[in-house]
Amino acid sequence: MSIFARAPLWLLLVYVVQAQPYHPGLHDWERRSPQQAGMNAERLEAAVAFARGNETANSRDLGLLHYTSHAREPFVNPIGPFKPRGAVTGVILRHGYLVAEWGEPLRVDMTFSVTKSFLSATVGLAWDRGLIRDVQDPVRQYVPIEHFESDHNSKITWDHLLRQISDWEGELWGKPDWADRPPSNQSLEEYRRRKRNEPGTSYKYNDVRVNVLALAALQVWRRPLPQVLKEHIMDPIGASNTWRWHGFENSWVNIDGVMMQSVSGGGHWGGGMWISARDQARFGLLTLRRGRWQDRQILSDKWVKLSLTPTPLQSGYGFMNWFLNTGRKLFPKSPESSFAHQGAGPNVIYVDPDNDLVVVVRWIRDTAVAEFLGQVLASINEPRR
Repeated sequence: MSIFARAPLWLLLVYVVQAQPYHPGLHDWERRSPQQAGMNAERLEAAVAFARGNETANSRDLGLLHYTSHAREPFVNPIGPFKPRGAVTGVILRHGYLVAEWGEPLRVDMTFSVTKSFLSATVGLAWDRGLIRDVQDPVRQYVPIEHFESDHNSKITWDHLLRQISDWEGELWGKPDWADRPPSNQSLEEYRRRKRNEPGTSYKYNDVRVNVLALAALQVWRRPLPQVLKEHIMDPIGASNTWRWHGFENSWVNIDGVMMQSVSGGGHWGGGMWISARDQARFGLLTLRRGRWQDRQILSDKWVKLSLTPTPLQSGYGFMNWFLNTGRKLFPKSPESSFAHQGAGPNVIYVDPDNDLVVVVRWIRDTAVAEFLGQVLASINEPRR
């Protein structure tokens, strides 16, 4: 006879409660010492010191940095807000518990292209509810807007946009698609007039097309995406009320007689998600738990699986902005199953299912990210590789 069959009911209840993964409450987050979390305190402290000592050399004036970073782009003028950033900051979770944090973890800062992961989550919520039947469907079947009417754009599917393989052509909010990150080995005129690739046959990281996805998702939901995100994700995971998701000054559209702002999928021309490292960590924990929070499945496991499926043309990219560690190319010292939500800054939400680990780090040098994560992993007693 099983020991569970002979155990009293109260003991079984205790076992079930203890077996449930920990999720922080609305206003509290239980802490664990490194030792309690199965980590070496000295090594973890050294990893944090390494992060602190490797703050990005880029200006804290992100409005100024915008001009220097995108100087070659012909439509560089901002159309959304910017704000100065804070100091190098981080949060480390093990088994869901707060083990370490430094810098300004409650400060609300721009998170740039990590915004894309919040955007793709709103598409996932629509898919889970049947508002989008199949990600292989052409977007034009769902949205009555001119941005998908041309012969080329009419073939573009939700999957193409989510994986940045659409080669969508056109202009949105005053920004033509060809003006985003034009190649240095080709004149702007040549690039503008180039032959279009068939949707699904080429990968190009392009924020105009990301913003097209945001507009399409708004048309499907017929309500502002920040409201969708707040109701269905951020409130259920206990996020603070300090985050804001901005659009552009000219990205207002009329839906059902109501003016709504279409948000941006990053901070390329300003705007995007502004959020604290603590709230980033909650979102990372949600994706670590494959869309589940306590007893509620917020994003379906099927959607998380799709998000983690490599794009054939770019094996290190799933749905935006799930960066995969395929072949351990992104993070050589991390398990291949690890992934990250990443954006400029850099802003990194590192998720490691093998080690039940979430690491948020922002405003660290790009070249220091992988080494920092390797040092965090080295602090784990017998980390899985």
